[in-house]
Amino acid sequence: MDLSELKGKRVLVTGHTGFKGTWMCMVLQKYGAVVAGYALQPPTTPSLFELTGMEREIYHVVGDVRDLEHLHAVFSDFQPQIVVHMAAQPIVRESYIDPVGTYSTNVMGTVNVLEAIRRCPSVVSVINVTTDKVYQNFEWEWGYRETDVLNGYDPYSNSKSCSELVTSSYINAFFREKGLPVSTCRAGNVIGGGDFAKDRIIPDCVRAMENGTEILVRNPYSIRPYQHVLEPVCTYLELALRQLENPQQYQDNYNIGPDDSDCVSTGELVKTFCDHWGTDAVWKTQTEENAPHEANFLKLDCSKIKRKLGWNPRWDFNKAIEKTVEWSKVYLAHSSGPELVRVMEQQIGEYLSPERKGV
Repeated sequence: MDLSELKGKRVLVTGHTGFKGTWMCMVLQKYGAVVAGYALQPPTTPSLFELTGMEREIYHVVGDVRDLEHLHAVFSDFQPQIVVHMAAQPIVRESYIDPVGTYSTNVMGTVNVLEAIRRCPSVVSVINVTTDKVYQNFEWEWGYRETDVLNGYDPYSNSKSCSELVTSSYINAFFREKGLPVSTCRAGNVIGGGDFAKDRIIPDCVRAMENGTEILVRNPYSIRPYQHVLEPVCTYLELALRQLENPQQYQDNYNIGPDDSDCVSTGELVKTFCDHWGTDAVWKTQTEENAPHEANFLKLDCSKIKRKLGWNPRWDFNKAIEKTVEWSKVYLAHSSGPELVRVMEQQIGEYLSPERKGV
């Protein structure tokens, strides 16, 4: 993975104020890209974006992807070469509470971003980030392939399936004839330092450590493809650069997830977290009556991206938990500022170091 070609490239990231978006901006900065971000205000309090002072480091625009004309104005002003679309309502349980908001953001938001790209001749490479949950889930034991049926169950998952279909239509109707490469990336569940979202297991673990309470686990038996946030973030950027080299070869739909051995149950994830945290960490199962439906079993088959990009996960599940705990302990000790940035920069350097591959 060589991201040095990002130097001097103008990269626009939607959803940059979120957990994943902040890590994306940090990687782009490390490699000398010129970065613009377009997003709502940070979705959580506290937020990784604010803790790291990222607002002062990039061209930061507060905007809603449902506002096409504002998007168009920002594209016209910044003239990006690479676009990474990550803005979304990303929480399954929230989508049951506000399905209309979820669909309008995740579907019409994608339409508007693609339309702004269509109007902007400077764009030469596009990545649309969706989710591993776009597939119709049959709860089978093998990984979903990119050719499997798209039809997510809940409003969040289904809206991301729609985002995939919208992207396919824009490619066929507008972008293919222009030679503009657009790929969609279906990443597994990401973990890492700085996620403060509701209804996600790692943030729940860290909040329990902060408050000195037990970790409560709704469903310890559900299996997910967990991976460190740097796995998909760096892969999106690698793919964006490959598309500049050979648009027809690399434009595609891709799964990005861990190897099968790192698809683990929520209970195993929490136990590993507790092992890394130390003796103060304990957990128990808390059943929830009338809970909204969530898939019990989900794996990805990542053969395509391994074959086409020569990609492989660099950090296994245990290493991902170790690095998440490392950042979280620094956060609880220092709250904000240079120490948090230092740990992130150190982890990015370690992740991308050739000697560390596969460790």
